Amino acid sequence: MLDAFTIRKRRFGADSRGRDLAGIRVVIVGDILHSRVARSNVWLLTTLGAEVTLVAPPTLVPQNVSQWPGRVLYDLDEALAEQPDAVMMLRIQLERMNAAYFPSEREYSRRWGLDDVRADTLPRDSIVMHPGPMNRGLEISAKAADSSRSTVLEQVANGVSVRMAVLYLLLAGDRNDERGEVK
Repeated sequence: MLDAFTIRKRRFGADSRGRDLAGIRVVIVGDILHSRVARSNVWLLTTLGAEVTLVAPPTLVPQNVSQWPGRVLYDLDEALAEQPDAVMMLRIQLERMNAAYFPSEREYSRRWGLDDVRADTLPRDSIVMHPGPMNRGLEISAKAADSSRSTVLEQVANGVSVRMAVLYLLLAGDRNDERGEVK
């Protein structure tokens, strides 16, 4: 929810309340296989109307991904050529990479990393996202991570706000009387 909120807030400004994400193009890149972030975002963002494309090496794509909404590509440059509104880079979970999911970190970075050149080809109003923690130089360059289009710090701050709102709604329950007015 925090990523959807961050996209809406960046895209529509402070007046994003009640807006869906219809037509927003989101590219999620990286370790799809081990990522709860990718799985939950693909379902929520498509439910809100976004067009989601997953990009990863074939070895980092879950076997059941054909049952997910959205589409899968294996070429980051092909996905970025479609001028996405948001690019979400996922952390390569190096602690799980003992099974040789890709040839080398250098090869991964070259083919699927958001380097300076790729970041410069994004549309001016595209945003760069990352759930953190990030491996700078592997999945994302320092320039891309620290650019004005990066929402990484906003995602952290919005995570606190979204969690507080959800807890409030869950714990407060329905506070309306029978006429629908707040008590």
